[in-house]
Amino acid sequence: MPCVISSPSTDSGKTTLSLLLSCWAFSKGIKIQTFKVGPDYLDQQQLSSIGQPICRNLDIFLSGEKWVQESFLKHSLKYEFSLIEGAMGLFDGLGSTTYSSTANISKLLNAPIIFIVNARGQVASLLATIRGFRDFDSGLSIAGIIFNNVNSDRHKKLIKEVFKNEDIEILGFLPSDSKITLNKANLGLISPMDNGKEIDVEYFANFAERNLDVFSLIKFLKSPQKKIFNSLNFKDFKIDKSKPIAIAEDKIFHFQYPETKEFLSEIGIPLISWSIYDDEEIPNEASSLIIPGGFPEKYADHISNSTKSLNSLRKFRKNGFIYAECGGMMILGDFIKDENGNNHKMSGILPFRSKKSKLTVGYRYINGLKDTPIIKQKQSTRGHEFHYWEIENYLSEHDLIKAEYQKKLSAPWEIRSWETEYKNEGYFDEKLHASWIHLHLPSSPEVAKNFIDATQISFSKDS
Repeated sequence: MPCVISSPSTDSGKTTLSLLLSCWAFSKGIKIQTFKVGPDYLDQQQLSSIGQPICRNLDIFLSGEKWVQESFLKHSLKYEFSLIEGAMGLFDGLGSTTYSSTANISKLLNAPIIFIVNARGQVASLLATIRGFRDFDSGLSIAGIIFNNVNSDRHKKLIKEVFKNEDIEILGFLPSDSKITLNKANLGLISPMDNGKEIDVEYFANFAERNLDVFSLIKFLKSPQKKIFNSLNFKDFKIDKSKPIAIAEDKIFHFQYPETKEFLSEIGIPLISWSIYDDEEIPNEASSLIIPGGFPEKYADHISNSTKSLNSLRKFRKNGFIYAECGGMMILGDFIKDENGNNHKMSGILPFRSKKSKLTVGYRYINGLKDTPIIKQKQSTRGHEFHYWEIENYLSEHDLIKAEYQKKLSAPWEIRSWETEYKNEGYFDEKLHASWIHLHLPSSPEVAKNFIDATQISFSKDS
C-alpha cells in the first residue's frame, strides 16, 4: 500500500521528500501518482511540475470520505507506484481536532506512514518525539523514518545509536542543501506558475539516490492491488455544447483543482482558456466564465494595464454568467490597493476595493441564504479560505449609481469556521457569484448541479 509522508509539524521537509522520490522515480522511467492531503494548491502544483502525473488533493472535510477513497483508488490504480504527501503535523486537522488530518487520511486508506523529522540540534529528543507520535494513536503505523538536516557523520552515528533498539526502519538522512530548498512566499511555496524556482530533476534524483534508501522506500510506494470499487460517477446533465465555459488560467490565476475541469469536460461542456496576463479578450463563443483564485495583488499594475481583458470582462458581465473565487473576485472590484497604498484600477463590476489585511485561512461551513446560481436557500456545503486581503466597501464618484446597483447584490450564503458564528459573505445576482470561498465542485453534487444549470441559461444583452 502506498505510504503517507508525514511529520511532527509543518516545514519539516514533506514536500522536499515527496519531490526527491518523484524526481528519482522519473529519472528511472518510473511513473508515480502523487496525492496531497488538504486543500493546498501550491504543493500540488510543485508535485505536478516534474513530468509525473498530475497530483491530486485528498481532503475529507471538503470532499467526504467516499470521494477521497474513490479518487485515491481511481488514480493510484493507473500506475504501479503512488505516494501521499501529508499536511501540517500528522494529527493536525479541523481546528483543534484530528478530523481531516493526515492521520485521518492514513487510517481511512490503511496507508503506513513514513515520517520525516527535522533533526537539527537533536539526538535523544528525536526518540521521544517518535515514541510520542507512535503511541498517540495505536491505530496508525509509522513504518519508517527519515531525518532532515543531518550534516555530519557524527550526527548520523548518534541518531542510529539512539534508535538501534526501536522497531522502526531508518530510511535516510538528508543533509542541508540550498539546491533542494523550496522558495516560499506569504501563502506558502512559490508556485511554478508564478516564476517559482524550477525543480532541477536530475539534481533532486541524484540527491535522493545518495541520501535515501530508495530501494527500501520503493516498497512503500506500491499502488494498491486492483480491486472492485465504485467509479466516480457524475449525474446526467442536459448540456448545450454551444455554450462553452471560459476559464482564466495563467501565471496570475491558477488556484483550481484538476478535477473541476475534468468534471466539466466529462459531462460534455466545452472549455476555453482565457489569459488576463496576456491581455486577451474573453472568447466570443463563451457563455460562462470561471475566474479562480491566484495572485492578482502581485500583478495588480499589470492587470490594470490589460485594457482589452478588463473591457472584455465588463462587456461579458452584460450577457454571461461569471463565477469568481478569492483572487478572481478581487478583479471584479473597483481597485486593488497595493501594500504601498497605490490603487490599481480593476473592472469595476462590483462596488468595492481590496486591500492588504491579516491572514484569513481555514475550512468553512456554508449555508445558503437565498436561491442563487450556486447554492439554494437552506442548502449546505463546505469550502475553504486562504487570503491576506480584505474587501473595503465604499462609494466612489458615482455614488448614486453604485448605491442603486449595490441594492441588487446580496450575499449568497452565510459561513462559519469551527469556532466562529455564521456571517454573511460574498456577492450574487442571477448572472454572478463572487466570494472568498474556494469550493470543490465535483464532490458537491447539489452545488455542481446548481453551477451547471447557471451555465446553461441564456441572457439577453439587455437583461
